[in-house]
Amino acid sequence: MLRKILLVIAAAMAALLVWVGLKPPQYNVERATIIAAAPADVFAHVYDFEKWADWSPWAKRDPNAKVTFEGPKAGTGAIMKWSGNDEVGTGAMAMTEANPPQAIKIRLDFVAPMQGTSNVGFTFQPEGPGTKVTWTIVGQQGFVERLICTVMGLDVNAMIGADYETGLANLKRVVEAAPPAAAAPTPPG
Repeated sequence: MLRKILLVIAAAMAALLVWVGLKPPQYNVERATIIAAAPADVFAHVYDFEKWADWSPWAKRDPNAKVTFEGPKAGTGAIMKWSGNDEVGTGAMAMTEANPPQAIKIRLDFVAPMQGTSNVGFTFQPEGPGTKVTWTIVGQQGFVERLICTVMGLDVNAMIGADYETGLANLKRVVEAAPPAAAAPTPPG
């Protein structure tokens, strides 16, 4: 009897491992909103990492996180590093490309609680009298990360997507309350 129970447990574990192994390692999350402002006005709030404290959902989760900035104040080469509580972890963001006021690309490196690198992007497209802002993240999950998410019932798209929706709603509120910018920011140099 004990042998049968152990065989059933072993078969269930093997099936779980095969199922996790068949899941795609890449994740791609995208969320968008319309903001009643010109693309340059929205772009300015994302282009400068120091302005993220006004709208980032993670800044609200740990207002005591240690945040430092390196490189230029904004644009390509700007870096933001943080170390916070368990909800925000430790990591760094580096702006790898800025095309005012249409697009921004960021390399996102997490150090803790898990290590990983993802590519983040923002696009700013005119839509009627406003701007459609699209926020994306693309990355890879190793087998262990996929196993943990499966066992814990976590959906990466839903988790990150909920944070992106909150961040975009915050960005909308901040931008729509701010006076319009005089002109789009220009890359340094």
